[in-house]
Amino acid sequence: HDSDHPGVSNAQLVREKTELATQYSNRSIAEQHSVDVAWSLLMSKDFRNLRETICPTTKDLKRFRQLVVNVTLATDIMDPHLKGLRNGRWKQAFSKGNSSTADPKHEFSPLTSKEMNRKATIVMEHLIQASDVAHTMQHWHIYRKWNERLFEELTKAHMKGRLESDPSTFWYEAELGFF
Repeated sequence: HDSDHPGVSNAQLVREKTELATQYSNRSIAEQHSVDVAWSLLMSKDFRNLRETICPTTKDLKRFRQLVVNVTLATDIMDPHLKGLRNGRWKQAFSKGNSSTADPKHEFSPLTSKEMNRKATIVMEHLIQASDVAHTMQHWHIYRKWNERLFEELTKAHMKGRLESDPSTFWYEAELGFF
């Protein structure tokens, strides 16, 4: 989900008024760009067999693209608008009164295709969001590995003038805040 990541936050891309920020209307810039890069690759002739195996019909391809977009945008945890939309979809999919929840006789109504897709999509959105930050829950050496990489990325951005603060001045507090 981070293909061709620019190495700085979406907020920084907006502050710099980059071409990518403009292209994606200052919303989930890195995530949308990642989808476009990955989708272009999947749509290339080199991946025709894979694409046709995953999505044998145009309808399947359209549904798969929407799923890719949704789960990739779910990794933008800093956008309150997207969080609100995800929470709304979760509530719609799993709230009481939904036809897929238990009725008063403790029986389940069958799911419609639309309900099943909504539930599957929102669950996958939450799973990819969790996996995006799961290194924090892994063994210490995994946590260190990914944090060192992020720290190096932020340090490079700072040295190039693309990050206002030196990460060494806020890293500890930021990590505690992240948890």
